Amino acid sequence: MTITTTAATTAAAATAAATGSADASAGTAAAARVDLAELSALRTVPARHPWRWAAAAAALVVLAQFVHGLATNPGWDWATFRIYFSTDTILRAVGRTIELTFYGTVLGFLLGAVVAAMRLSRSAVLQSIAWAYVWAFRSIPLIVQLVFWFNLSYLYKRFGIGIPFGPTFADFETVGVLGALGAAVLGLGLHQAAFAAEIIRGGVIAVDAGQREAAAALGVPRWRQAWRIVLPQAMRGILPAAANEVISLFKGTSVVYVMAIGELFYQVQVVYGRTGRVVPLLMVATVWYVLLTTVLSIAQYYVERHFARGSSRTPPPTPLQRARTFVRSLRAARAPAPVPAPTASGGRS
Repeated sequence: MTITTTAATTAAAATAAATGSADASAGTAAAARVDLAELSALRTVPARHPWRWAAAAAALVVLAQFVHGLATNPGWDWATFRIYFSTDTILRAVGRTIELTFYGTVLGFLLGAVVAAMRLSRSAVLQSIAWAYVWAFRSIPLIVQLVFWFNLSYLYKRFGIGIPFGPTFADFETVGVLGALGAAVLGLGLHQAAFAAEIIRGGVIAVDAGQREAAAALGVPRWRQAWRIVLPQAMRGILPAAANEVISLFKGTSVVYVMAIGELFYQVQVVYGRTGRVVPLLMVATVWYVLLTTVLSIAQYYVERHFARGSSRTPPPTPLQRARTFVRSLRAARAPAPVPAPTASGGRS
């Protein structure tokens, strides 16, 4: 009898606890509904930023004044700009500028990769030679290097092929081998290689050493480690700085005017020296530099997007994809809200 009474008492206590818990849950849900109702009744006021709007308005005023000056100031002489912008002389000069940039970039980064590998090697001799090369060519101004290579025939009349410190099998005149264009490409490439070597070395040492250790533990050959594991990861760090150097080299080709090579800036100087129209001819060169730099920047974006696949599953959208998404969002915002279909009355629940 005692056992039965105790069991009944325990069951009653459990039932009361369950009932109290249900009441507490219902009370909590009711309080949450009241809080949501109160929050929905509140009016949301965005934060005001008066100084931000004032700064934006001032910037727009300055921009409008600049554009108005471009359009109305006769000193810009846009008629002369239109005449000379696409003449054969300027177009040939643009082609020569692109040619110098291409050859300088290829030579610079090929030699820069070799110098970077020497700096990363375990040989103290190779490291010292590579460090001295980078130190020397980064210290000497580009225009000095170009003038030096242009006058190389003053030091060495002839080039020879043969055994070092021994007999020569064939020799050539320096002037015939290294003309003005060759000296310009050589100077630009050697100068670019010093900076490219540091860019490549920085990208390689930024890769986690555990990547190479894991590849070595799996028995992956050294060349395959560098080509398939290290280099794809290093490219994400190399590309922005490398593209910046290519753009700088593209504009730096204007320095070769000291060698009387018909690149863009040299031809512009020749034309405005003959016509006296300095400002419109300088604008011709400026617009061409801006256009070609824009093309290089677009190419840089797509190359970086290609190598970003190793760090993200979904590559960043292209400008065209962003524009399409923006247009779709505008269409969706303007579309009328769908009207709910009427429900049939009298149905069985």
